[in-house]
Amino acid sequence: MSKGGLNAIVTGSASGLGAATAQILAKGGGRVVVNYSNSKKEAEETADHCRSAGAEVVVVQGDVSRDEDCRKIAAAAASWGGVDALINNAGTTKHVAHDNLEGLSAEDFQRIYAVNTIGPFQMVRATRSLLEAAAKASGRASAVVNVSSVAGVSGVGSSIAYAASKGALNTMTLSLSRALAPLIRVNTVCPGYIDTPWFTKGRGEAGAKQVRDAVVARVPLKVASTAEDIAQLVCFLATPASSNMTGECVRMDAGMHLIS
Repeated sequence: MSKGGLNAIVTGSASGLGAATAQILAKGGGRVVVNYSNSKKEAEETADHCRSAGAEVVVVQGDVSRDEDCRKIAAAAASWGGVDALINNAGTTKHVAHDNLEGLSAEDFQRIYAVNTIGPFQMVRATRSLLEAAAKASGRASAVVNVSSVAGVSGVGSSIAYAASKGALNTMTLSLSRALAPLIRVNTVCPGYIDTPWFTKGRGEAGAKQVRDAVVARVPLKVASTAEDIAQLVCFLATPASSNMTGECVRMDAGMHLIS
């Protein structure tokens, strides 16, 4: 841990939930690796916000589906001596109705799994020694937080491939939490709908508004969660405040799972 806060890596942190998470962690005055795959401009904007909050920031381009890129992202934090928290936020999807079985190819599945499931595994492997070093130095377990989805619990969401990839990530959380204890704890956040550009990119402005309005009308709490809402939970699981939690998949969906 740095003098002012956590040493953290946040994958897919150019925008949305990843950016919100990086900025909250930055307010603690620690160090943050901001990672992006394609959105360099947005990543630099996120980094500027983090620096303004008092954090030391490194921006690293990398696609988590590539093991060599995961090792490059981890290497960006090596000079810190340890990593207190790894946030596996990078994700991708293809928007396909679940009854359209012809709408998904094997290549679609492979790409979605490569980013959403294999990517977090590779990031954990690449950062394991740094996470363990931080745990030994601080005397408490370091944290891995996987960003999953209620899609992985309920088989809903943007496509069958996406839901299946997140279900696999949830199971992998259980395996890793056993394998990496006691020096590393592994937990997962399963958000419901998040009001970010994710849906606009997949469905267009009108389609995204339709989804948002439908969610607000249906969920018990009658709200559309923001990236900042979910990021608060992610950061809780990343910090010592949750030091006795591991192997948990925590839903934050405004009560969506209560709908029969």
